Amino acid sequence: MPEPILVTGGAGYIGSHVCKTLAKAGFFPIAYDNLSVGHAYAVKWGPLVQADLCDQEKLHAAFKKFRPKAVLHFASFALVVESMQDPGKYYRNNLVSSLALLEAMREAEVPYIVFSSTCATYGQPQSISINEEHPQIPVNPYGKSKLMIEQILADFETSHGIKSAILRYFNVGGADLETEIGENHTPETHLIPSVIQVGLGLKKELVVYGADFPSLDGSAIRDYVHVQDLADAHVAALQKLLARKNSFQINLGSGKGCSVLEIIRAVEQFTGKHIPVRLEGRRPGEPAHLTADITKALEFLGWSPRLSQLPILIESAWKWHQFLAENAPQIKKFASC
Repeated sequence: MPEPILVTGGAGYIGSHVCKTLAKAGFFPIAYDNLSVGHAYAVKWGPLVQADLCDQEKLHAAFKKFRPKAVLHFASFALVVESMQDPGKYYRNNLVSSLALLEAMREAEVPYIVFSSTCATYGQPQSISINEEHPQIPVNPYGKSKLMIEQILADFETSHGIKSAILRYFNVGGADLETEIGENHTPETHLIPSVIQVGLGLKKELVVYGADFPSLDGSAIRDYVHVQDLADAHVAALQKLLARKNSFQINLGSGKGCSVLEIIRAVEQFTGKHIPVRLEGRRPGEPAHLTADITKALEFLGWSPRLSQLPILIESAWKWHQFLAENAPQIKKFASC
């Protein structure tokens, strides 16, 4: 029998891709999601438990019914700007729900968790390429909430023996290569889908924040990893955690940077469409260059970002958003059922 794995946020962008990859790897993914951000149509490879992590009755019932071998924890709010505008929302949701989950794991005697963390825990980069030893000094409530959860995980290991794989990733892009699932946020704030929405005529222009960074074209440079590469890394981390039974922390990215304007030009080249751009000033605390040192992921997990080239990121995302635009009525009908 396939081993059951509870995936919180399993109806979301990254969580749904991980559920599909888990199923292909021989696991039985159970998506636990309140659908505040996720979508029921994205749950195709196992059951959906529609509930909040702070609903203790439903959470404990899920552990009792499915008896998962481990938990993959994606459920959280993840917008940096919003976290600065409403920090209480982020501390209430990200921290309190994670604590509820860990208490339920302790009671159900589930000893393994793979945690979706972020490079935002590092704060302002002290080097162009960031490894796992970089100081963690987050500069926004989102990053702070994720770092606090990392610290809570360490305490739960000391007191209750729960082992964790903490995966700190950089920017995520692309979509399922079979166009079954992909990114679908309202409103959309991520760069690649925002550029594509302009190309599809769903937005009139793209706002670029900052054109005076010390880069070749003046725009900020970020590390983009394909969502399928990310899903593969989560499954590899789960397998490593189950085999070694020791906690670890790993950065996930492509290991190389792309500028904002480079991505816009690549979308224009792929689609043959002009992307109107409106330049605004830098946002507070925006670093010029942010890329991952993925040496540990390569050596420890035996993982590599095979799909994280810009043409694949853009083509897979374009196909998905084109599908969304063409099938919006059916998707909305499915979501309301």
